Amino acid sequence: QVQLVESGGGLVQPGGSLTLSCAVSGLAFSSSVMRWYRQAPGKERELVARISSIGDGIYLDSVKGRFTISRDNAKNTVYLQMNSLRPEDTAVYWCSALKYPSAYWGQGTQVTVTS
Repeated sequence: QVQLVESGGGLVQPGGSLTLSCAVSGLAFSSSVMRWYRQAPGKERELVARISSIGDGIYLDSVKGRFTISRDNAKNTVYLQMNSLRPEDTAVYWCSALKYPSAYWGQGTQVTVTS
């Protein structure tokens, strides 16, 4: 059974930082593409960052230079380091594992950026 468990969300002031973690089990993690998505109220879900099995990352334009996706294959965990947070980063964040042809999702974690 594949499980993805996110942690690290919370409330932070603008300009602050948070690190999201996603622990994966039941899946060949090292060969999976890992992704972070988010969905803000009233908006569609969007891909925030993606990291390949060899560590190449791509980012949503609005988070480039502020967010960093990384992975630790020894711990079966993917991270999203979020710096210089803005109110518009407020959303539910999900991690997702892509192991062709299937995609797996965590339960989501809330990030709220407010003063």
